[in-house]
Order: sequence, then structure tokens, then C-alpha cells
Amino acid sequence: MPKLKLSISIFLIFILIVSFSLPCFAEETTYVWSSDTTPVNSNVTENNIQNNRSFNTDAVLTNSSNSNDNSLNLESASAILIEQSTGQVLFEHNCHEQLRPASVTKVMSILLIMEAIDEGRLSLSDTIPCSETAASMGGSQIWLDPRETLSVDEMLKAICVASANDCVVAMAEYLGGSEEGFVQMMNDKAKELGMNDTTFKNCHGLDEDGHVTSSYDIALMSRELLAHHPQVTKYTTIWTDSLRDGKSQLTNTNKLVRSYKGATGLKTGSTGLALYNLSASATRDDLSLIAVIMKAPSTKVRFAEAQKLLDYGFNTFSFRQFGKKEEIVKSIHVTKGVHSSVDAILSETAGTLIEKGKDKNIEQNLLLEDTISAPIAAGQKLGEVSFTLDGNTLSTVDIIAKNEVEKLNLFTMSKKVICSWIDLLRT
Repeated sequence: MPKLKLSISIFLIFILIVSFSLPCFAEETTYVWSSDTTPVNSNVTENNIQNNRSFNTDAVLTNSSNSNDNSLNLESASAILIEQSTGQVLFEHNCHEQLRPASVTKVMSILLIMEAIDEGRLSLSDTIPCSETAASMGGSQIWLDPRETLSVDEMLKAICVASANDCVVAMAEYLGGSEEGFVQMMNDKAKELGMNDTTFKNCHGLDEDGHVTSSYDIALMSRELLAHHPQVTKYTTIWTDSLRDGKSQLTNTNKLVRSYKGATGLKTGSTGLALYNLSASATRDDLSLIAVIMKAPSTKVRFAEAQKLLDYGFNTFSFRQFGKKEEIVKSIHVTKGVHSSVDAILSETAGTLIEKGKDKNIEQNLLLEDTISAPIAAGQKLGEVSFTLDGNTLSTVDIIAKNEVEKLNLFTMSKKVICSWIDLLRT
């Protein structure tokens, strides 16, 4: 028996040496993509910008050719419509004009609260005290008492549904140490997101000189909130609810939540100087849109024009998904590695915004080698897949290695022999 095990070990070493000297070949998995440019039965807008990577929620918004033409005949001073996942601008009208945001300001306040929750600095069950300052806020409020506390969950509900100024100030003081400290956090985040038209002076949106933003910047922060913290829609889609054991009734200030199919939020705002503002979001058939209206002459107009923008988007465009994140594209042969193959997977979900009626025009291109030499790191870029229309790149996604493949050498050969020997002894 010992001689048999020794013979098996020698045989294993021989096999490993041969494997190290010659290319290793593995069976291929089914291709998800084709390396040729066979057209795909899809639709696409001809106005998409080249190299717009799908689902890149960190990028600034990309422009379309519909800028500032006001072809939808809006009465509002400023407006924009974007697709959420790509950031593609589908319509814009004076989108960089600096205007007063009113309570749409709270989109940034909510964003910072959700970030704190996701990072573990805040829990939905944490209790938040109310200061005299918070209790004294005017405008929309739930009449907080300095002697009471509410949970973060209850605060978020009051802010998202009833636009409660007292609650957002209480949250700001808790997270920022003071409202001023929190406002600095808001401006820092605005800078990080590329909101170059924005200066925040407070966390609630009541009129204050110099407190300005643009519809473009509101779209940026709305996209950031919805893309990175989708759980916020648990609050922004509430139509009616209550607090304090049913003693305080809440009704959403965003009427589209009740009347518009697929509405997911997001925030209203109005003051005597700002007039009527709205960031409205909705999702239908995997297409998510954000419409921003600023300085509408009436509340009726802001909702009607936000709906007009959303209708335009859903009627004109669709979102085509080509593959999901971590989906296997191909199994690639590996030479001089401890494994003979590695799975090549999509680094992100591949998809693009497409204009309805543009069938059979998209071409897909796969840049990926059939063979690669070890060592290979997990997550290492192996190639990319892109989708084009009339020479313009609509979407590009990296293809990466699913797992690590070490290079075959004396150490790894010995390691493999030892593992094989242990397995043999267990039998």
C-alpha cells in the first residue's frame, strides 16, 4: 500500500510538470455575447453620448440634443428629465438656472440621513431629541415638542411624507452637531456630486438669501438618493400614514404618489419666493425616470408638467438590459495556472437607454482573448463588451475574472500534490 501511494504521488508530480510546460485547454461555456457585430433586435436613442457606462451612478448627467428648446411648452422656469441608471438627459429647459429649491432641499438632507444609516452611524430605531430651535420651525411641520423624542424611522416618515421642517432640523442637529454643521455636510456632498449650481444655507428649504440650486443639480442628488439608497422609497411612496399612535395624521405632499402609475417619490417644495417645485420619480418596465420642475406658477402646473415629462420619457424610451452583473460571458483557457480555466463575468449590469422604434440597429462587440496566462487576480479586467449604434458607443461594461488563478510553480505544484495526498489518505 505505501508503494502504491508513493507511485500515485510521483504520477501526480509528473502530471503537474506536464501541465506547467504545455497550454491547458478547457471546455467553453455558452457565449452570452458574440464577438462579431451581428445586430441585436433592440431600440436605441441616437442622442446617447459615447462611452456612457451603464449603471454608473457616480457619473454626472450626460446630455441629449433636446437642451433648452422647451419643445414641451412648459410654463415652469426650469425643468429636466433624466433616466436614473445611466444619467442620460432626455429633456432640459433652463436646467442650470439658479433658483430657490424650497423643501426640495430635503432631498439632500434625506440623502445624508440614508448614508448614515447604511454606514452604520445611525439606526432606524435610534431616538432623536427635539431642540427648542427644531420645535420653533415654521412652515410644514408635525409640531414637535422639546420634551419628546421620535425614532429615526418616524422622523424619516415625517420628512418624506409631510415635509416636516421641525423633524429635519432635529435630524440635522443630531447628525451634524448643529444645523450649521449639517449644512456644511450638505455643501460638501453637493461638491462631491458635481452640483456646481448649488449653495445650501439651511437643511429645510425655507427662503434664505443665497440658498439656491438648479433643476440639473436636483436631478443629480435625486439620482444619488434613489440609486444608492433605494430603500428610501419605503417612505417616499407612502400616501397616508400616522405617527404618535395614530394621533398625528400624515398625507403625502406629492400627489403623483397616488395618481401616477409607477411613482416612487420624491419631494415637493414651495414658498412665496420659490413658487412651486418638484422632484418626481417613477419606474415602469425597468425604466426609471426623474423629472424636476422648478418655479412653476401653481401647484397644479408643477404636477401636470412633471407628469408631462414622465409621460414623454415612458412613451419615447425604454431600457434594454443585455446582461446582469456577474453573469458569465465565457470560460477562458488558462495556461501555466493551477486551474485550466477561469470564468469571465460582467463587472456591472449591461444595459442602455433606447428610443422606441429603432429596431435591429444595435451592434455588440466583444473584446476578449480566448487564452490567458496565469497568474490572474479575482476581479482582474480581461476584456469588455460594448454596444454601438451608427458608430456611437451606447454602453460599455468591463469583463473581469470571477476568481483567482495562481501561477503553476514549484510551490503551487507541491501544494497541489500535498492536497492530493491528503485527499488520498482520507479515502
